[in-house]
Amino acid sequence: MKRRLLILLVTYLPLVAMAQDDVVEHLLAQMTLEEKVGQLTLLHIVDTPNGAINHLQGQKHLAMTDVGAVIGASGAEKTRQLQRFVVEGSRLHIPLLFSLDVIHGFCTMFPVPLAETSAWDPDLTQRTAHAAAVEATASGVHWTFAPMIDITRDPRWGRVVEGSGEDPFLGSAMATARIKGFHGDGPASTAFMLATAKHFVAYGAAEAGRDYNTVDLSQRTLWDVYLPPFRAAVQASVDAIMPAFNELEGLPMASNQALLDRVLRQRWGFSGMIVSDYEALAELITHGTAATPLDASRQAIEAGVDVELANQFFRLTLPYLVSNGQVPMATVDNAVRRVLKAKQRLGLFDDPYRYSDTTRQRLLSQTPEARALAREAAQKSIVLLKNADSLLPLSKDLQNILVVGSLATDVAASLKTCMAAEQPIGAISILQGIQNATSPATRVIYVPGASPSSQDTQGIAAAQNAAQDADAIVAVLGETSNMSGEANSRASLDLPGAQNALLRALLETGKPVVVILVNGRPLALTDTVEQAPAIIESWFLGTEAGNAVADVLFGDINPSGKLPMTFPRSVGQVPIYYAHKNTGRPILGEDDSWSSRYIDQPSTPLYPFGFGLSYTRFSYGTPQLSSTRLGSSQPLTVTTTVTNTGPRAGDEIVQLYLRDDVASVTRPVRQLRGFRKVHLAAGQTREVVFTLDENDFAVLDADFEPRVEAGTFTLFVGGDSTTDNQAHFEVTDSRKLSISGQSVSPSMPN
Repeated sequence: MKRRLLILLVTYLPLVAMAQDDVVEHLLAQMTLEEKVGQLTLLHIVDTPNGAINHLQGQKHLAMTDVGAVIGASGAEKTRQLQRFVVEGSRLHIPLLFSLDVIHGFCTMFPVPLAETSAWDPDLTQRTAHAAAVEATASGVHWTFAPMIDITRDPRWGRVVEGSGEDPFLGSAMATARIKGFHGDGPASTAFMLATAKHFVAYGAAEAGRDYNTVDLSQRTLWDVYLPPFRAAVQASVDAIMPAFNELEGLPMASNQALLDRVLRQRWGFSGMIVSDYEALAELITHGTAATPLDASRQAIEAGVDVELANQFFRLTLPYLVSNGQVPMATVDNAVRRVLKAKQRLGLFDDPYRYSDTTRQRLLSQTPEARALAREAAQKSIVLLKNADSLLPLSKDLQNILVVGSLATDVAASLKTCMAAEQPIGAISILQGIQNATSPATRVIYVPGASPSSQDTQGIAAAQNAAQDADAIVAVLGETSNMSGEANSRASLDLPGAQNALLRALLETGKPVVVILVNGRPLALTDTVEQAPAIIESWFLGTEAGNAVADVLFGDINPSGKLPMTFPRSVGQVPIYYAHKNTGRPILGEDDSWSSRYIDQPSTPLYPFGFGLSYTRFSYGTPQLSSTRLGSSQPLTVTTTVTNTGPRAGDEIVQLYLRDDVASVTRPVRQLRGFRKVHLAAGQTREVVFTLDENDFAVLDADFEPRVEAGTFTLFVGGDSTTDNQAHFEVTDSRKLSISGQSVSPSMPN
């Protein structure tokens, strides 16, 4: 113990008196080349009581005490033990960074990001990200590989579940909120966690919706759609950016100097770490742009990658590349400098163990406040898709309720990605939630019926028989947790397994059927699902999934969620999204044969972006504008009225869309430029005000710099992306904006 204290005093007391930059430069000046390269290595270790240290000690070809960061270790005692091993066993005593995928919670699991985006509530997202950071940092974790901010318009891609959907404006708002949440009160707090924006860039545009697949898109689509959330992340002071696995224009992202250096570093001024994805440097060889690990390392570090995850190509090759003049020492120094500055922001040079506090972990592993927040987030993330004849909400006093579907008891499906926590605590299944909510006089009967994972129909007859005595049937259908996420792309968007057969059998009974969807992507709901009188989209809602679903099912909560992705009628429509370009022959009517249409189904989506029903109804007044003619530098105020015309209080998410009617380049038919959630009592009317400015009016010119062009605009205000409640205005002059003045992070309404 005395020896450990002496090491800390001798090592860190001289650094405390130095200015921040001096501390980093002091360490950098003392480091050997091998020690520098060690700081650029992020190892995946075995997280068992002694496994982490044994794993480090077993790496014979490396001086493991000089590793810069690890992924896979959590728990205050484990991280303290491992930190001690590195700090006390290394020459310069530089502490480790502990990293992990903290995606939507740690001990308390919140809704998956796609679900939480359905709440359209950046404040809520900031609060859940902060709650996750509080629990994770109490377990010794410094750095999360989140948020994933990829825009995606193809629901076949499994990782749509980790993102915020199809729209860059909404995605930018959520990216900013999550980063702010992970940062909390800033580095002075031990709940401050480093955030990583991933995957840079266009990872969500994978061809055929297959994870890791190639990407081929125009520069305009790249700048208009896929880059804005990353620009927003940089403006929100994100700490790290992770290049994607995909290639773009023939260059894998891990070696794409044009985007990593010239866009991220030079144009946007990003000063944080660039960390490779898992074994991405080895994939440069598979892509065919590098022949050897030497080639891969040189390409990656020259492009701007600072930290390598998993491969150890940097550790094995950079000393050779530097000593032979193929990589400048200054390039390595700059990368190491960024890593050391990250450790300094975390306060690890003052106290390497400040995050590894067993008492704090015990107190913060899961609190009543976190559980309450998880329930609130889950409630707000639920989207009501259909409610024919006002079947919902159900009465809690029904005599018999039949719950069917294996997902009704599948807690893992609700939790989805919970690798971050040692053990998810007390998750509530949908069946439990229904049982908790109903009156003691209500019989809740459960029959599995069918599974998403099997075509076995033998259980359907039992479900159909049980339905004979039911007053209502709740069918919990969708996907298991391993049907979405990384490496879980689907060619079909139908309900998997025998679930369609189960639902047909239930509908044949003539009893009222409520479908609760549990899924990680938009589904192409079949005709059978469309025939169900009520459909609730619950996604993967986390720890409090069951209670939140029951809250909406029985009317304790009036649903307010809106879709962050378009639901197609069939997989043949994919990719489908609201902000599409007009064609030269748009569809003008049902009989318009010579137009861009299908001959076997409508071209419109099943459920559009921004759609979601309520147990009440809302009407909108015509948007009123502060001016119908304005200069390019003038702001525009848009005022609309929203009235609750239904029988009960409810929340409405008011959405504003903008169209540039004529421009120098083709523009989307409309783009989201503002949203606001308002609460209205029955019969109440409220004004909602938005402010638009030059950044909303601007188009990217031939050099992808923002320019306001004179001309007319149409704006739309309503409850989803199909609203026709519109107004018109004109911008009277053209003007080029400075790049520094461009704001791709959304300006939220007043």
